[in-house]
Amino acid sequence: MRGAIHALKFERIAPIAAKLGKRLAEAIAQLAPAVSEATGEAAPNEMLIVPVPLHRGRMTQRGFNQAGTLAVEALKSLQRTHASWRLELAGGVLMRQLSTESQAGLTPRQRRQNLRGAFFVPDAEAVRGRHILLIDDIYTTGATARACSKILVEAGAASVRVATLARAQRRIPVGRRDEGKYIRLAIPDSGTDKPRQTTIH
Repeated sequence: MRGAIHALKFERIAPIAAKLGKRLAEAIAQLAPAVSEATGEAAPNEMLIVPVPLHRGRMTQRGFNQAGTLAVEALKSLQRTHASWRLELAGGVLMRQLSTESQAGLTPRQRRQNLRGAFFVPDAEAVRGRHILLIDDIYTTGATARACSKILVEAGAASVRVATLARAQRRIPVGRRDEGKYIRLAIPDSGTDKPRQTTIH
């Protein structure tokens, strides 16, 4: 999955977007029977699909927003498999006003600080009372998802759910004596309790 995302994001291999979008749609489809721990309710049939935005400088440099591309492809797939859902792509609902440094290599605290004030909603009426499905390519510490969700809720969104293609693996120290050893935890494959891989370094 890492290779596929990098191929889309950095090498601009466009044909892979449809396949990744289909995978994302499969993950989103799991929301249908899912009940929120916060509200005790299942995901609504009517949602605004909001890709995590890029700053205009990064957008100019890269030429496209991978979250937006994935959202478009996922929506195409969901329109075929879940025709009863009323999903609307809303690319301009959330904007990025700060050109933040890359999140790679930052601690969770640094990631939160890096994103402070980065996002805004230009028109609160567009999200007021609406259920939002926030789309991104990778969930690492959740700092980006939290920052975007907070701004959307403050603007009046009824709820925010997050869907990503992948979740980054975490490295956890094994013991105090040998800080060089780490165990790599992997997210289980959908529908099974078995991790895709578990590696001890």
